[in-house]
Amino acid sequence: MPELQRLRAEHATAVLDFELANRAWFAASVPDRGDAFFDRFTDRYDALLAEQEAGVCAFHVLVAEDGSVLGRFNLVDIENGSAHLGYRVAQHVAGHGVATATVRQLCRSAPDRYGLRTLRAAVAHRNAASRKVLIKAGFVPVDAAAPDDLSGEPGTCYERDLSH
Repeated sequence: MPELQRLRAEHATAVLDFELANRAWFAASVPDRGDAFFDRFTDRYDALLAEQEAGVCAFHVLVAEDGSVLGRFNLVDIENGSAHLGYRVAQHVAGHGVATATVRQLCRSAPDRYGLRTLRAAVAHRNAASRKVLIKAGFVPVDAAAPDDLSGEPGTCYERDLSH
């Protein structure tokens, strides 16, 4: 059974493998991270762990029984009881309810674990699967996404009140 775990240093190799194995598939629905992301992965990963340690963000990986990463689920810009949710799952588990179940799990745990009352997520218009996940997990559309939210792509911001 896959387990949602808070990101740790020892996940680095599995996270990089996950990102590389799914890069082309991710690029079909979200802006590509670019070669610089992979060239400087270790530095970027260390920076993520530092942000998490500072309490600004909470990064999670969905880990399979064999230790591979099936998905990443991140809470960023944690402030005043609110955070932005971002997630991605491996191509081979997409369409099987993995993202929806994990987003729901994170929504249940976030109030107690991180003191959150509201989650927001921005989704590109071309990413129909992610919109479905958010709606199934209780998010509602609230606004157009800001250009910076999606690397200039048009999209929608969704929100979920965690007190329900």
